[in-house]
Amino acid sequence: MTQAVTLTRPGGRAGGWTRRLGPALAVTPFFVFVGLGLVLPTVALAVSAFRRQNPDTLADESTMDNMSTALTGGYRTALLGSLRLAGVCAVLGAVFGVLLAAAVVRSGSPLLRRLTLTASGVLANFGGVPLAFAFIATIGNAGEVTTLVERWFGFSITDDGGFSLYSFTGLTIVYLYFLIPLMVIVVVPALDGLRPQWSEAAANLGARRWQYWRHVGGPVLAPPVLGGALLLFCGALSAFATAQAMVGGTVPLVTLQIANVLSGNVLIGQEGVGAALALDMIVAVGLVMVVYWLVQRRTARWLR
Repeated sequence: MTQAVTLTRPGGRAGGWTRRLGPALAVTPFFVFVGLGLVLPTVALAVSAFRRQNPDTLADESTMDNMSTALTGGYRTALLGSLRLAGVCAVLGAVFGVLLAAAVVRSGSPLLRRLTLTASGVLANFGGVPLAFAFIATIGNAGEVTTLVERWFGFSITDDGGFSLYSFTGLTIVYLYFLIPLMVIVVVPALDGLRPQWSEAAANLGARRWQYWRHVGGPVLAPPVLGGALLLFCGALSAFATAQAMVGGTVPLVTLQIANVLSGNVLIGQEGVGAALALDMIVAVGLVMVVYWLVQRRTARWLR
Protein backbone atom coordinates (compact mmCIF):
# COMPACT_ATOMS: atom_id res chain seq x y z
CA MET A 1 0.00 0.00 0.00
CA THR A 2 1.30 3.39 -0.95
CA GLN A 3 0.93 6.18 1.59
CA ALA A 4 0.45 9.70 0.25
CA VAL A 5 2.81 12.27 1.65
CA THR A 6 1.75 15.94 1.69
CA LEU A 7 4.57 18.44 1.45
CA THR A 8 4.14 22.03 2.61
CA ARG A 9 6.28 24.62 0.95
CA PRO A 10 8.17 26.96 3.30
CA GLY A 11 6.77 29.91 1.38
CA GLY A 12 3.16 28.74 1.73
CA ARG A 13 0.16 30.91 2.41
CA ALA A 14 0.52 30.97 6.19
CA GLY A 15 4.24 31.66 6.03
CA GLY A 16 3.73 34.45 3.50
CA TRP A 17 1.16 36.22 5.71
CA THR A 18 3.47 35.90 8.69
CA ARG A 19 6.40 37.39 6.82
CA ARG A 20 4.28 40.28 5.59
CA LEU A 21 2.57 41.07 8.89
CA GLY A 22 5.68 40.67 11.06
CA PRO A 23 7.53 43.82 9.91
CA ALA A 24 4.27 45.82 9.84
CA LEU A 25 3.49 44.91 13.45
CA ALA A 26 7.06 45.69 14.48
CA VAL A 27 6.91 49.27 13.18
CA THR A 28 3.34 49.95 14.33
CA PRO A 29 4.42 51.55 17.65
CA PHE A 30 6.68 53.91 15.72
CA PHE A 31 3.89 55.05 13.40
CA VAL A 32 1.54 55.47 16.35
CA PHE A 33 4.13 57.63 18.09
CA VAL A 34 4.71 59.72 14.95
CA GLY A 35 0.97 60.12 14.44
CA LEU A 36 0.29 61.26 18.00
CA GLY A 37 3.43 63.34 18.43
CA LEU A 38 3.85 64.89 14.99
CA VAL A 39 0.98 64.43 12.54
CA LEU A 40 -1.90 65.15 14.92
CA PRO A 41 -0.35 68.33 16.41
CA THR A 42 0.55 69.55 12.91
CA VAL A 43 -3.02 69.10 11.72
CA ALA A 44 -4.36 70.88 14.81
CA LEU A 45 -1.85 73.67 14.24
CA ALA A 46 -2.90 74.05 10.61
CA VAL A 47 -6.55 74.26 11.63
CA SER A 48 -5.79 76.91 14.27
CA ALA A 49 -3.78 78.94 11.75
CA PHE A 50 -6.88 79.42 9.60
CA ARG A 51 -9.37 80.02 12.43
CA ARG A 52 -10.05 82.97 14.68
CA GLN A 53 -12.58 84.08 17.24
CA ASN A 54 -14.81 86.92 16.15
CA PRO A 55 -14.44 89.67 18.80
CA ASP A 56 -18.10 90.69 18.38
CA THR A 57 -19.90 87.33 18.32
CA LEU A 58 -17.15 85.25 20.01
CA ALA A 59 -17.76 82.58 17.37
CA ASP A 60 -14.99 80.74 15.53
CA GLU A 61 -14.72 81.54 11.85
CA SER A 62 -12.42 80.67 8.96
CA THR A 63 -9.98 83.38 7.95
CA MET A 64 -6.70 84.07 6.16
CA ASP A 65 -5.90 87.02 8.42
CA ASN A 66 -3.60 84.97 10.64
CA MET A 67 -1.38 83.93 7.75
CA SER A 68 -1.30 87.44 6.27
CA THR A 69 -0.48 88.94 9.67
CA ALA A 70 2.30 86.41 10.19
CA LEU A 71 3.95 87.61 6.97
CA THR A 72 3.77 91.34 7.64
CA GLY A 73 5.27 93.88 10.04
CA GLY A 74 7.31 92.68 12.98
CA TYR A 75 6.37 89.05 12.40
CA ARG A 76 7.85 89.18 8.92
CA THR A 77 11.00 90.79 10.31
CA ALA A 78 11.29 87.99 12.87
CA LEU A 79 10.80 85.30 10.22
CA LEU A 80 13.46 86.84 7.98
CA GLY A 81 15.76 87.20 11.00
CA SER A 82 15.42 83.51 11.81
CA LEU A 83 16.04 82.52 8.20
CA ARG A 84 19.11 84.78 8.07
CA LEU A 85 20.49 83.41 11.32
CA ALA A 86 19.87 79.82 10.21
CA GLY A 87 21.51 80.45 6.83
CA VAL A 88 24.64 82.04 8.30
CA CYS A 89 24.99 79.32 10.94
CA ALA A 90 24.48 76.58 8.33
CA VAL A 91 27.18 77.96 6.02
CA LEU A 92 29.75 78.67 8.73
CA GLY A 93 28.99 75.45 10.59
CA ALA A 94 29.36 73.41 7.41
CA VAL A 95 32.68 75.04 6.44
CA PHE A 96 34.35 74.76 9.83
CA GLY A 97 32.83 71.34 10.48
CA VAL A 98 34.19 69.92 7.22
CA LEU A 99 37.64 71.41 7.87
CA LEU A 100 37.76 69.96 11.38
CA ALA A 101 36.49 66.56 10.24
CA ALA A 102 39.01 66.48 7.36
CA ALA A 103 41.86 67.31 9.75
CA VAL A 104 40.84 64.49 12.09
CA VAL A 105 40.44 61.92 9.30
CA ARG A 106 43.72 62.86 7.59
CA SER A 107 45.64 62.72 10.88
CA GLY A 108 45.22 58.95 11.00
CA SER A 109 45.32 59.01 14.81
CA PRO A 110 42.71 56.68 16.35
CA LEU A 111 43.00 58.49 19.71
CA LEU A 112 42.41 61.92 18.18
CA ARG A 113 39.50 60.57 16.16
CA ARG A 114 37.92 58.94 19.22
CA LEU A 115 38.33 62.05 21.36
CA THR A 116 36.95 64.36 18.65
CA LEU A 117 33.90 62.24 17.91
CA THR A 118 33.17 61.76 21.61
CA ALA A 119 33.44 65.48 22.30
CA SER A 120 31.34 66.25 19.21
CA GLY A 121 28.64 63.89 20.40
CA VAL A 122 28.50 65.66 23.76
CA LEU A 123 28.70 69.24 22.44
CA ALA A 124 26.14 68.65 19.69
CA ASN A 125 23.55 67.99 22.41
CA PHE A 126 24.64 70.82 24.69
CA GLY A 127 22.23 73.71 24.25
CA GLY A 128 19.43 75.65 25.84
CA VAL A 129 19.75 77.76 28.97
CA PRO A 130 22.96 76.03 30.26
CA LEU A 131 24.77 76.93 27.02
CA ALA A 132 23.56 80.52 27.22
CA PHE A 133 24.67 80.79 30.85
CA ALA A 134 28.11 79.36 29.99
CA PHE A 135 28.73 82.00 27.33
CA ILE A 136 27.29 84.83 29.43
CA ALA A 137 29.56 83.86 32.30
CA THR A 138 32.56 83.63 29.95
CA ILE A 139 32.41 86.40 27.35
CA GLY A 140 29.38 88.40 28.47
CA ASN A 141 29.61 92.02 29.52
CA ALA A 142 30.78 90.94 32.98
CA GLY A 143 32.14 87.52 31.98
CA GLU A 144 35.40 86.06 33.24
CA VAL A 145 37.28 86.32 29.94
CA THR A 146 35.98 89.85 29.32
CA THR A 147 37.11 90.95 32.78
CA LEU A 148 40.54 89.31 32.49
CA VAL A 149 41.23 90.84 29.06
CA GLU A 150 40.30 94.28 30.33
CA ARG A 151 42.41 93.84 33.48
CA TRP A 152 45.53 92.43 31.79
CA PHE A 153 45.56 94.28 28.48
CA GLY A 154 43.49 97.36 29.26
CA PHE A 155 41.25 96.57 26.33
CA SER A 156 37.50 96.19 26.60
CA ILE A 157 35.97 93.65 24.22
CA THR A 158 32.53 95.13 24.53
CA ASP A 159 33.43 98.86 24.52
CA ASP A 160 36.64 99.19 22.49
CA GLY A 161 36.09 96.12 20.33
CA GLY A 162 32.40 96.75 19.78
CA PHE A 163 31.51 93.10 20.38
CA SER A 164 28.27 92.21 22.11
CA LEU A 165 27.26 88.70 23.01
CA TYR A 166 23.63 89.81 23.02
CA SER A 167 23.53 90.52 19.29
CA PHE A 168 23.15 88.67 16.02
CA THR A 169 26.90 88.02 15.89
CA GLY A 170 27.03 86.77 19.47
CA LEU A 171 24.06 84.50 18.94
CA THR A 172 25.73 83.09 15.81
CA ILE A 173 28.88 82.27 17.78
CA VAL A 174 26.85 80.50 20.46
CA TYR A 175 24.91 78.47 17.91
CA LEU A 176 28.12 77.40 16.17
CA TYR A 177 29.27 75.92 19.47
CA PHE A 178 26.88 72.99 19.01
CA LEU A 179 26.37 73.12 15.24
CA ILE A 180 30.02 72.58 14.26
CA PRO A 181 30.28 69.35 16.32
CA LEU A 182 27.03 68.17 14.73
CA MET A 183 28.54 68.76 11.28
CA VAL A 184 31.64 66.80 12.28
CA ILE A 185 29.49 63.81 13.26
CA VAL A 186 27.61 63.97 9.96
CA VAL A 187 30.56 64.40 7.59
CA VAL A 188 33.18 62.06 9.09
CA PRO A 189 31.53 58.91 7.64
CA ALA A 190 31.42 60.62 4.23
CA LEU A 191 35.14 61.40 4.42
CA ASP A 192 35.78 57.79 5.36
CA GLY A 193 33.94 56.82 2.17
CA LEU A 194 36.60 58.49 0.03
CA ARG A 195 38.70 55.51 -0.94
CA PRO A 196 42.47 55.99 -1.35
CA GLN A 197 42.35 53.95 -4.55
CA TRP A 198 40.40 56.75 -6.24
CA SER A 199 43.10 59.37 -5.73
CA GLU A 200 45.80 56.86 -6.67
CA ALA A 201 44.00 55.96 -9.87
CA ALA A 202 43.54 59.65 -10.71
CA ALA A 203 47.25 60.31 -10.11
CA ASN A 204 48.23 57.33 -12.28
CA LEU A 205 46.08 58.74 -15.08
CA GLY A 206 47.87 62.09 -14.85
CA ALA A 207 45.20 64.06 -13.03
CA ARG A 208 46.26 66.92 -10.80
CA ARG A 209 45.10 67.22 -7.22
CA TRP A 210 42.51 69.89 -7.99
CA GLN A 211 41.21 67.81 -10.89
CA TYR A 212 40.68 64.87 -8.57
CA TRP A 213 38.62 67.02 -6.18
CA ARG A 214 36.81 68.65 -9.09
CA HIS A 215 35.68 65.44 -10.78
CA VAL A 216 35.82 62.74 -8.06
CA GLY A 217 36.16 63.89 -4.46
CA GLY A 218 33.95 66.95 -4.78
CA PRO A 219 30.93 65.18 -6.34
CA VAL A 220 31.16 62.42 -3.73
CA LEU A 221 31.36 64.82 -0.77
CA ALA A 222 28.90 67.40 -2.06
CA PRO A 223 25.67 65.52 -1.18
CA PRO A 224 26.57 64.70 2.46
CA VAL A 225 28.02 68.17 3.03
CA LEU A 226 24.90 69.80 1.60
CA GLY A 227 22.74 67.45 3.66
CA GLY A 228 24.66 68.34 6.79
CA ALA A 229 24.29 72.05 6.05
CA LEU A 230 20.54 71.61 5.68
CA LEU A 231 20.47 69.78 9.00
CA LEU A 232 22.31 72.68 10.64
CA PHE A 233 19.84 75.09 9.02
CA CYS A 234 16.90 73.27 10.63
CA GLY A 235 18.64 73.15 13.99
CA ALA A 236 19.41 76.87 14.01
CA LEU A 237 15.95 77.78 12.75
CA SER A 238 14.13 75.88 15.49
CA ALA A 239 16.41 76.70 18.45
CA PHE A 240 14.59 78.68 21.12
CA ALA A 241 15.80 78.35 24.71
CA THR A 242 19.33 79.63 24.05
CA ALA A 243 18.08 82.71 22.18
CA GLN A 244 15.39 83.38 24.80
CA ALA A 245 17.92 83.28 27.63
CA MET A 246 20.50 85.40 25.81
CA VAL A 247 18.89 88.05 23.63
CA GLY A 248 15.21 88.08 24.57
CA GLY A 249 13.66 90.57 22.16
CA THR A 250 16.95 92.21 21.09
CA VAL A 251 17.30 89.99 18.01
CA PRO A 252 14.01 89.43 16.16
CA LEU A 253 13.41 85.70 15.81
CA VAL A 254 10.25 83.85 14.89
CA THR A 255 10.60 81.38 17.77
CA LEU A 256 10.60 84.27 20.24
CA GLN A 257 7.54 85.75 18.55
CA ILE A 258 5.72 82.43 18.89
CA ALA A 259 6.60 82.39 22.60
CA ASN A 260 5.21 85.91 22.99
CA VAL A 261 1.94 84.88 21.36
CA LEU A 262 1.65 81.80 23.56
CA SER A 263 2.29 84.01 26.60
CA GLY A 264 -0.74 86.13 25.70
CA ASN A 265 1.14 89.12 24.26
CA VAL A 266 -1.18 89.46 21.27
CA LEU A 267 -4.05 91.66 20.15
CA ILE A 268 -7.66 90.53 20.42
CA GLY A 269 -8.64 88.48 17.42
CA GLN A 270 -5.04 87.49 16.62
CA GLU A 271 -4.78 84.47 18.89
CA GLY A 272 -4.11 82.27 15.84
CA VAL A 273 -1.06 84.26 14.72
CA GLY A 274 1.19 82.04 16.79
CA ALA A 275 -0.17 78.97 15.01
CA ALA A 276 0.37 80.72 11.67
CA LEU A 277 3.99 81.51 12.58
CA ALA A 278 4.57 77.92 13.64
CA LEU A 279 3.00 76.70 10.40
CA ASP A 280 5.38 78.93 8.44
CA MET A 281 8.30 77.29 10.22
CA ILE A 282 6.92 73.82 9.58
CA VAL A 283 6.59 74.60 5.86
CA ALA A 284 10.16 75.94 5.74
CA VAL A 285 11.56 72.94 7.60
CA GLY A 286 9.47 70.59 5.45
CA LEU A 287 10.94 72.04 2.26
CA VAL A 288 14.44 71.74 3.69
CA MET A 289 13.84 68.12 4.69
CA VAL A 290 12.60 67.27 1.18
CA VAL A 291 15.83 68.65 -0.26
CA TYR A 292 17.77 66.74 2.41
CA TRP A 293 16.00 63.50 1.45
CA LEU A 294 16.83 64.01 -2.22
CA VAL A 295 20.47 64.70 -1.32
CA GLN A 296 20.66 61.58 0.83
CA ARG A 297 19.35 59.47 -2.05
CA ARG A 298 22.13 60.78 -4.26
CA THR A 299 24.67 60.08 -1.51
CA ALA A 300 23.51 56.47 -1.21
CA ARG A 301 24.03 55.93 -4.94
CA TRP A 302 27.57 57.32 -4.79
CA LEU A 303 28.62 55.22 -1.77
CA ARG A 304 27.33 51.86 -2.98
